[in-house]
Amino acid sequence: MAIEKEEQLYAPIKRFFHAKGYEVKGEVNHCDLVGVHQQTGEVIVVEMKKTFNLALLLQGVERLRLGATVYLAVERNRKKSGAVNQRYTDLAELCRRLGIGLLTVTFYATKAPVVELLCMPGDDPVRGNRPSKARRLLYEFKERSGDYNAGGSYARKLVTAYRERALRCAHAMDQLEHASPAQLVKLTGIRNVGNILRDNHYNWFIKKNRGVYALTDEGRQALQEYESVIAGWT
Repeated sequence: MAIEKEEQLYAPIKRFFHAKGYEVKGEVNHCDLVGVHQQTGEVIVVEMKKTFNLALLLQGVERLRLGATVYLAVERNRKKSGAVNQRYTDLAELCRRLGIGLLTVTFYATKAPVVELLCMPGDDPVRGNRPSKARRLLYEFKERSGDYNAGGSYARKLVTAYRERALRCAHAMDQLEHASPAQLVKLTGIRNVGNILRDNHYNWFIKKNRGVYALTDEGRQALQEYESVIAGWT
């Protein structure tokens, strides 16, 4: 059930914090919801939007300057499959890194709305650094001999380090017509030539005899398709 106005989020969120001991009031100095804990005096600010967007995030960051505990709240609409606001795990991690809490409200046709607290302000990030991915990133960078891809490219075949090695094998093989892995190692300097020929991920190579390979039609087409890349080597 989708809401029509963000103000529909106010009542369930007010009940949620009231049950936790806060006195709550709406639209206080441009803040959607302000609460003060009746025992500790803690001040909270909640900014609400129908969907999570940059405007809401910036609003939350601005509210941090008030010295209050800040939450963001959005509707959790189960029908918006695949929308950016459905990536709650990622959004919660973003809020954790900023020291902001995140709430969602799910509305139903036959029962009361459900408020879910995805993260508290001040929660430590769940996702740490990933050294193995960092190593793979640096390896891929170093293994490419040049910059063959435009940043931001979409739905294009990228010249990865592996594709470049396969291209070097195809280029060398094109000069010889037939070649063995040992010959290609000498010509290209690539040590894992045998694996590239056997795996044949791009269907560029064909085994003619034992230990002898040749180019397929797809391989020759690839040499034409990546002619600009090959020209940079020569």
